[in-house]
Amino acid sequence: MTIRHTRRVFLSAATMMAAAVAVTACGSPQDTASGGGDAAPVKVGLVYSQSGPLASYGKQYIEGFKAGLDFATKGTGKVGDRKIELTEVDDAGDPAKAVSAAKDLIGKGAKIIAGSTSSGVALQVAPIAAQNKVLFISGPAATDAVTGANKYTFRSGRQSYQDVVTAKSFIGDATGKKVVVFAQDGAFGDANEAAVKAVIGGAGATVSSVRAPASATEFTPFASQIKAAKPDLLFVAWAGTTAPAMWQTLDQQGVLASTTVVTGLDIRASWPTFGAAGSKISFLSHYFDGASDTEAAKAAKAKIPGGTLDLFHPDGFAAAQMVVRAAQEGGDDVDKMIKALEGWQFDSIKGQMTIRPEDHALLQPMYQAKLSGSGTAYTATAQKTLTGDETAPPVTQMKG
Repeated sequence: MTIRHTRRVFLSAATMMAAAVAVTACGSPQDTASGGGDAAPVKVGLVYSQSGPLASYGKQYIEGFKAGLDFATKGTGKVGDRKIELTEVDDAGDPAKAVSAAKDLIGKGAKIIAGSTSSGVALQVAPIAAQNKVLFISGPAATDAVTGANKYTFRSGRQSYQDVVTAKSFIGDATGKKVVVFAQDGAFGDANEAAVKAVIGGAGATVSSVRAPASATEFTPFASQIKAAKPDLLFVAWAGTTAPAMWQTLDQQGVLASTTVVTGLDIRASWPTFGAAGSKISFLSHYFDGASDTEAAKAAKAKIPGGTLDLFHPDGFAAAQMVVRAAQEGGDDVDKMIKALEGWQFDSIKGQMTIRPEDHALLQPMYQAKLSGSGTAYTATAQKTLTGDETAPPVTQMKG
């Protein structure tokens, strides 16, 4: 388990590279807390994927967090006269490692835990927060089950329901429409099929599915089944290295030309996998560079290495804003932190965000997007922005 103790001193853009070297130096929490002033630091534990299958998501999250912390503290890295002391821990996407790290951080005095790139991790850390009465702000983890998990648990990213509602927006009134879910066999496919049936089927559409083995490499038979079904909407949920071949087959067999095909727009590095099919697909999007032009987005672009925002930068940025809000209003009193966050509206990278007090759902804009380009050079453009109210999930009863 890799742990980095960090004192945050935010500098001008001209000295950011030098600062990046300095802040990764290792030291004990006691060493970090003792320097520079008498006020006790605000201890924040960040448990996220620095390695493992979701490391690219974790990298965006932490870049966004640091930019958000700079934005929310106006470059001071402080709340009042208290420094915000970050301890970063790599969970590698492993729930057991994340739980161990969270317990260790809590034992060392952290009142706020944030991160959780993986849904499986978030669902294991949430009960730990409740048991120890500390604040937990989940990150990119999209599972709906984080919402309403307990009164100590919040989220800084979107949830799956918001994705599916955005997909539904491509066909308007779902009453009487035919929707087909094309997905791989397994838990990932099951979850997506269930979500589409609940959200779009619940709005009056007839939902069926075409499922493929995860090992499938020949997709013509599945394309034929989809065409024969003549859906008004094809929702594709796919993961893995067979994606380019799958999209090429759907394109060659005329599926993309015969119906509205919707899938999620992943991080920029994945865009070339769509190939020539990319321009023919309708994308639901959590975020991409250029989707918004807010003051927070401009501030983030100025701090993010390379100056290009990606899918999970907003999640880290919003998490830092929530941390600062909680510490400003609550001090070390976690109950006061919770009250300060419940119902809070704030402007972030995506625009207006609202933390719903009943279940801590994070209401936020979502996007319809299109891709253009070829090879490795693609550009995403927003076709429509859906408001937080338009994509709001149903209220979930708080479980604890």
